[in-house]
Parts: sequence; C-alpha cells; structure tokens
Amino acid sequence: MTSTQPKPTTTDAGIPVESDEHSLTVGPDGPILLQDHYAIEQMAQFNRERVPERQPHAKGSGAFGQFDVTADVSAYTKAAVFQPGAKTRMVARFSTVAGERGSPDTWRDPRGFALKFYTTEGNYDMVGNNTPVFFLRDPMKFQHFIRSQKRRADNNLRDHDMQWDFWTLSPESAHQVTWLMGDRGIPRTWRQMNGYSSHTYMWVNAGGERFWVKYHFISDQGIECLTQAEADALASADGDYHTRDLFAAIGRGEYPSWTLKMQIMPFGDAATYRFNPFDMTKVWPHADYPLVEVGRMTLDRNPTDYHSEIEQLAVEPSNLVPGIGPSPDKMLLGRMFSYPDAHRARIGANYNQLPVNAPVAPVNSYSKDGPMRYAKVSDPVYAPNSKGGPRADTERYGEPAGWYADGEMVHAAQTLHAEDDDWGQAGTLVREVMDDAARDRLVGNIVGHLLDGVSEPVLERAFEYWRNVDEDLGRRVEKGVRAGES
Repeated sequence: MTSTQPKPTTTDAGIPVESDEHSLTVGPDGPILLQDHYAIEQMAQFNRERVPERQPHAKGSGAFGQFDVTADVSAYTKAAVFQPGAKTRMVARFSTVAGERGSPDTWRDPRGFALKFYTTEGNYDMVGNNTPVFFLRDPMKFQHFIRSQKRRADNNLRDHDMQWDFWTLSPESAHQVTWLMGDRGIPRTWRQMNGYSSHTYMWVNAGGERFWVKYHFISDQGIECLTQAEADALASADGDYHTRDLFAAIGRGEYPSWTLKMQIMPFGDAATYRFNPFDMTKVWPHADYPLVEVGRMTLDRNPTDYHSEIEQLAVEPSNLVPGIGPSPDKMLLGRMFSYPDAHRARIGANYNQLPVNAPVAPVNSYSKDGPMRYAKVSDPVYAPNSKGGPRADTERYGEPAGWYADGEMVHAAQTLHAEDDDWGQAGTLVREVMDDAARDRLVGNIVGHLLDGVSEPVLERAFEYWRNVDEDLGRRVEKGVRAGES
C-alpha cells in the first residue's frame, strides 16, 4: 500500500528541518537568529535561483522526443544518427528571437528551432529557425542586429524606428524581412511551423565523399499562422500561448512530429552555382535541389523541471558528429564560437555536465576543474602523455571527416556566382509565391509596422527598400503609409 504520509522537508544537505513556516527567533516575537541556517539557506538560494536569460531567444520552451530514420541516406553521410533504422532520443526548444523571458510568445518575430540529438557518437546539435533564411550573412553584424530589435538605451523601449534603421541600411535583410512581414511571420502554434537549418552544412559518407546540405523539418501537423490581429489579441489574453499549447498537446497524447527532408548539393556544384550557396540570406530553389526524406522527429515528453531541462539546455552548432561538418557559411562559423561561449558565460564552464546537456556517449576529455564540476578527473590531465590517457584517433576522425571551411571560397563568393544580390529572392517570393491576398496582407503588415514610430528619414529608406524588392510593392507601401499619416 502506498503511504499517504508526506515526505519530510529537508535542507539541501538532506537534513530534516523543524518547520516550513517559522524562523528561529529570540522568543516568539524576537529577532531572527543568525544560526537559523535553514532560513538563511532558503533566502540565499532564492536570491540565486535565476541564471541570466539568453541574449536572443530568451522566451521559449520545449520538449523531449525521438528521431527515427525512415530512409537510407548512408550514401551521403556516415553519421550514426542518420543511418537506416537508427532511433535517437532528442530535445527541441522553440523560441522568439527578440523578446525577453516575460514577453508574449505571439509577437511577430522569427522562431528559434533548436535541436539536440543524444547520439552514440556524442551530441549533435542544430540551431535553426522557422524560416529558411536569416537577416545577415556576416557575424560581425549579428550583435548589432539583435540590439536593434531589443530596447533603446534611453527609455528602455522597443522601437520600430531603430529596427527599420538597421534593416534599411542592411539590404541583405530583405529576404528575411519579407518572410517576417508575410503570412508566415507568426505561426499559430509551434506544432504548426516548419524548422530549417538555414545554414549550409557538410555531409561526408563512409568513403570520404562530401556533400553540401540544408535541413528542412516539415511539420506533419501542417502550416497554420496567426494574423496580426489574432496575435495581438493572444498577446493580451495569454502571453504564454505557444508554451501552453505545446505542453497541453503533449499532455493529451497528441505528440507533434516533423519529417526531416534534406537538400543535397554535390560538393563540386558550390563553386559555380548561380549564387553563393553558403549565403544564409538565400534559399536553394527546390527545382535545383529537390527534398530528400531522411526521417521523423516526434516530441512525446514534457519537461518535469523547466529550469533544469529547458532553461539550462545548451544547444550549439559546434556540436558536429563524425559525418557532419561545417561549410564556408560565415554566420555558421561565427556561431560555432559564439554559442558555447554564451553557455559558459550564462550557465558556467561545466554546463555540459548538466543532465540535459550530458551526452550518452562516453566522455574522455582533458577538461578539468572549474565551478560546479562534479565529473571525476583522473591522471594524466595533459596531452600528449605516456600514462595511458585518451588519444585522438586522427586516422579515423581526421580529414576528410568534414572539417572543411575554405576561406578562399568565401572570399571569392561574390565574384563566382551570377545571381548574388540582396533583392532577387525576396522579389521572387513576393511575385511568384504569394497570391494577391497574401501580397495585400504583406502590404498591410509592413504599413502597420512603419506607422508605429518610424521617423521620416528611415521611412524614405524603407520605401526604397521595398521598391528594390518589388517596384509595385514599394509603391503600395508608400501609398499606405502616407494615407495613414494623413
């Protein structure tokens, strides 16, 4: 028979406490005594129970699940996670980019789509978005972009003028901003949006043959989006709408899933492709590189402790397992440094020892010491050594295992590719993908955003920005803003 007796409260050291309600005092109403170590422990722990929120992507949540390979792509990669029949436990985190932890999760903003796969060869991470492109192609501008989307220094308010000032001075943003202001700018739920690597990666097969790839996680629930009015109403009524929806759906047993499909480019195609295939502001048209199915990701378990399992989840694009490598995508190469550095600053040097981040594969590392380290270290603690310590298997895991990022290819990219411009794909999205109704909604979203505090010099650049995307679109945007001002 299960006991109904509650578990006794203890200190963090496991010692039973005398009371959950009363501090130790001098007499019934006297001052609290310094030796009341339990009251002090409670207050001191409370003062330290938050870690700094993420810089971008602070507002979000996630769930755990499994990735099942449903097709054979071993001709393209030797990564164990993608071999036929492989089943790998994983965790996903979805988020907005600009908002703080307490912000509404239905704001118009790209959604983060971050995944960690606990593979037999170590953790494989993918940090993506719900859009196949991004605002920038160079990491030098990333922190400036994020600051422009957050809060002003003087009044601590978010500011559309600041956003458009940055966007209109950064023409490479046009493709992403067109996505953002269009119908897919606000997903109805996280379950009803796609996820993309956005970055180009390298796959390497068992024979050393290399391929360039892009990841597409296609929602099996279908794509549904919110209008601006619906999103505004939800932001007012329930700032945690997307978080609540995912948790509730999994709790009901309605496990969301996504089918992974890849675009695969032969290695040699990159040098002569019509635009730079490593430019994160561009998509590869499916007519050039059709989608190839790989497997299915299903989320089937909610977190039981949000802080431990989601807030301290550390996903980083530098976690690349054998058979998967980087590309000359400068944004990817910058993020390979920036993300683990952010985790060390936010959580601590030993963040990979936390259960949610710990690999299932054996760890044979020379890392040692540091705050909160609990994994035991044994001698020798240096390499090279003659004392039996771990030794890199260069023959097995060295070149051509995928660590390839040709700086000269990046440097020469703009002269190699005939269709490298900032406006072309955004214009194609407007003219050939959107219908008349979608274009109308795009105009309405842009006009509404521009009318909210954007100054005259920036407005003029915004009109030119959209004329460069599409002449008629720019004309309609200007007409709508001028009419709204009168």
